[in-house]
Parts: sequence; C-alpha cells; structure tokens
Amino acid sequence: MPDTELPTPPPPDRAHIDTEKRNPRTMQLHTLDAAELVELIQHEDRQVQLALKRAQERITKFIEAIEPGFVAGGRLIYVGAGTSGRLGVLDASEAPPTFCVGPDRIIGIIAGGDGALRKSSEGAEDDPRGSWEALDALSLTENDAVLAIAAGGTTPYALGAMEFCKRAKFKPGKRATTGLLCCTTIEKPEACDHLIMIKTGPEVLTGSTRMKAGTATKMALNTISTTLMVRSGKAYQNLMVDVKATNAKLRDRAARIITTLTGLAREQAFELLDACDGEVKTAVIAHRLSLESAEARDRLTQARGHLGELLDEGSSMP
Repeated sequence: MPDTELPTPPPPDRAHIDTEKRNPRTMQLHTLDAAELVELIQHEDRQVQLALKRAQERITKFIEAIEPGFVAGGRLIYVGAGTSGRLGVLDASEAPPTFCVGPDRIIGIIAGGDGALRKSSEGAEDDPRGSWEALDALSLTENDAVLAIAAGGTTPYALGAMEFCKRAKFKPGKRATTGLLCCTTIEKPEACDHLIMIKTGPEVLTGSTRMKAGTATKMALNTISTTLMVRSGKAYQNLMVDVKATNAKLRDRAARIITTLTGLAREQAFELLDACDGEVKTAVIAHRLSLESAEARDRLTQARGHLGELLDEGSSMP
C-alpha cells in the first residue's frame, strides 16, 4: 500500500486564555465610526495602567532578584516571538545610547531572527528549542537573567528558553535566573523562577495582543531595564548622565546636563564635554571637584560609576 501521511493533529485549544477571549465591551466594533473607535480603544487602554499596578509587586521582586547579578556584570536576556519578541529587541536596542552600555548587557532574542523584526515569522514560535542555540552561545552564568515574554503565556519558543536554563550544565545553584512575563492568568511553569502576570484582559480586537498586552509589555520592560540601570549608577537625580552623545540631539542633551549640574555656560559645557571624551559624568566630576579628566574618571571607577557618591551633598549646586 502507498505511504500516507498522518494528518496533522489540531493545535491546543487556547479559548480559556484571557488574551484570546472576546471583550464584551467591543462586540459591535464593526459598527463604530472613527471617533467612536478611538474613544473605545483609549478607554480600554486605561486598563493597562491598572494591570501594571496589580503586577507591581511581582515586577519588583524580579528586579530585586536579578539586580545583584546585573550590577556585578551580568546580563538581562529577553526571549520572545512576534510582538513580544520585537518589544524585547526594542528595549534592548535602546540601552546602549541611553545608558552608554555595551550591546551585550541587555539582549533581545526573537523567534525567526532579526528578519522577524520586519517580516512576520509566526511559525518559528512553535519550536520550544528555537532559542537554545542563541542562548548556548551566550555561555550563561548565575549573574545572568533570562526573561521569557509571551502575552498568552503559552508560546513554546519563549517557554523553551526557561527550560534551557533549567537543563543547561550549570553548577548547583549557579544557573541563570528565569522569569516569564505574560498578560493572562497561568500556573507558574516548572522552569520559571519569577512569574510576572500583567492581567490586561481581552483585547479590543479579539486575540490582537499587539494592543493592550503589547502596551503593558512595553511599559513593564521599560520599568525593568530603567530600574536596573538607575541602580547601576546610570542616572543622577532624573538626568541621563551616562548618555552616549552620538548625534546632535544627544550631544545637545549632554551639554544641557553638564550645564545643569555645573552652572557652566553652554559653550563652556561643550568644551568640557569634548575635553572629557564625551563623558558627561567625567565632565561633571572634573569641574565640581577641580580634577583633570583622567583623575575624574578614576574617581568614578572607584565609586562604581555612581555620580551621587562623589558629589558634595552640601553643595549649593543642584
């Protein structure tokens, strides 16, 4: 008899997942005009902040757990597919210019590779081992953290990243910390150390998690990465003192920060910035403590980059 292919089994039923349910407030979506649609979408978006507030403790615990390792030189690795993966890559790509860190400190891994940033690669998300090669190449340590991102909490590609950390040959108690960020109610996977549930509820357009779930995910990742950077000394007051002045906008921002913290005129701030190789913190310390740039840089190194530890609290300057 001729060989016959077995039928492909149907996928698991995901109807119970909050992000896949129908939203009772948007059942007549197709009947609304533009103004009504905008009002309805914005009304639903208000749920995002409430969901984040409810998840505040879980987000905080995850950050507190990974902070020591990150400050010690560890990395934060985001792993996701589709919108979740793109948001992870976006947050990771913003860290170098904002905080003057290498691209190896916060890393985004997306199903389908960088090509999936522009062109959908939905099939790649079904492979639970899809991220393993990229994770293995990173030679993870106990100082690293892997945050899987999956709006519905079921994406095999994202969940598999945590499973890799569980199976990898680490010394006992020395493996990378794992977390899962999702936007629905699920049981914590066995390989997950920290479960962050941001319960945004059903979407305006059923299943379109690029909407409320995507917005909540973006805000959560902003919170996680920014908090880690501030705790690492990458900010002083609310100023971006480790900004990398790589273009006109950022060069202007760097000069304004120096002016704010030293009282120098704008032209003098640019001169000081250039003399300090574009390093804002070095420029501020050099001026405030009357040091040469090399010595100011050494003092910052001794203070682990924390500008606040070197500035005189009793100074009349801001």
